Amino acid sequence: MVRVVVASDKFKGSLTSAEVATAVGAGVRRVHPDATVVAVPVADGGDGTLTAAVGAGFTHVPVVATGPTGQPVKSGYARLGDTAVVELADVSGLVRLPHGHLSPMTATSYGTGELIAAAIAAGCTRIILGIGGSASTDGGRGLIEVLIGARLDVEALRRRLRGVQVVVACDVDNPLTGPRGAAAVYGPQKGATVEQVAELDARLGEWADLVARVTGRDVRDASGAGAAGGVGFAALALLGAELRPGIELVLEMVGFEEQVVGADLVITGEGALDEQTLHGKAVAGVAAAARRADAVPVVAVCGVNRLEADELQEAGVRAAYALTELEPDVHRCIAEPEPLLEQLGERIAVEHLTMTRRERGIA
Repeated sequence: MVRVVVASDKFKGSLTSAEVATAVGAGVRRVHPDATVVAVPVADGGDGTLTAAVGAGFTHVPVVATGPTGQPVKSGYARLGDTAVVELADVSGLVRLPHGHLSPMTATSYGTGELIAAAIAAGCTRIILGIGGSASTDGGRGLIEVLIGARLDVEALRRRLRGVQVVVACDVDNPLTGPRGAAAVYGPQKGATVEQVAELDARLGEWADLVARVTGRDVRDASGAGAAGGVGFAALALLGAELRPGIELVLEMVGFEEQVVGADLVITGEGALDEQTLHGKAVAGVAAAARRADAVPVVAVCGVNRLEADELQEAGVRAAYALTELEPDVHRCIAEPEPLLEQLGERIAVEHLTMTRRERGIA
């Protein structure tokens, strides 16, 4: 019996991770009708983290919360036992900006705090917070205001969080302020002009000064403090959070290592394989985890591949299969990806599964 684990990230703007697995699995079964194809949706801590949690058996708990510009949005968190998964992108992210209009000076993380508060009120004692895709540069101030109000009362916050562990999925090492800080590096992506970047950086510095005075420690230069417009800073300084690589945390959350035991092949993927893939994104993380778990070979599917074969090999990926190999028109790849992914699934089954089983002494 052939066992294949499909652990792909979403193809942004085209398919969810679960849809990628369905299409690739259909192609694999055309070659091996008896194959067991296990879908393990993954994400790197940004958008798609909530979907990955639900795919792993968490229950979605709907919450109407405050979007980045103050308008209510239908969001929620995912829960399994006492653990809650909160995805910042789903409530305070760029994707929640009305009509896509950027709001660099006023966007807030307030809604993320509302989701955390809702999960705690429901009895959750472990919060997994994915912070990629933020629309704001508020230093996490909005999030903190939900938990304790406008006055920065550290003792009140500690009482609110007593017995609660916060773990943050974070893949950047930027400090809060300065030339590598949240405003300077990510502000322009959120619509900030040069003058606005300077003002945002000054605001973050004032916020860090206040937090340092009331807590007695200054973490503005800590690795990851500048993540998500400074939400990383608030999590470190005030929530007592642990920051961990996003894909590592998500793979643990979805039980990837247990799923991959006994597998003949792991198929991972994301929309584009490029330089970022090699630095903490889903594909490289899945390949590393598969190697640690059971030395299972890994191949990747993608929309477009910009990596050389030796770069893929170094990351632990035997080969990559891109939609653009079958259909040069990128717009068609985005609009009609399923049939193309099914074809790639067939190719992977023909070119890798039989070889893999022989190598592993199974056939």
